[in-house]
Amino acid sequence: MKITLVKKINKDGNFCRKCVNVVEKLEKKGLMGRIDQIVVADEREQSSEGLDLAIKHGVEAAPFFIVDHEDGSTQVYSTYVRFFKEILNQKTSEREEVSEIMDRYPELDFI
Repeated sequence: MKITLVKKINKDGNFCRKCVNVVEKLEKKGLMGRIDQIVVADEREQSSEGLDLAIKHGVEAAPFFIVDHEDGSTQVYSTYVRFFKEILNQKTSEREEVSEIMDRYPELDFI
């Protein structure tokens, strides 16, 4: 299995907040060694490899993970919670799940 992490650089030259948070979670849990490749989707460069991968896989938000399995199949995870659970076999809290939903869909208003 090969795991690729695609993270985004905003037009201002900084990595997106969510990308920074996800990398911090991976580092804190000692899981960065499971990531085989990191690719950047640079908003300042329309031909960046990460943007090409986003278009190829129909992903509109970063970060995302591409998992290439030994049988030739590929899975794309656009939510880190699902990736952590299904690929890295890590537990996530309800708080993390709600936080990710709120980040992806800010128009939602949970009570």
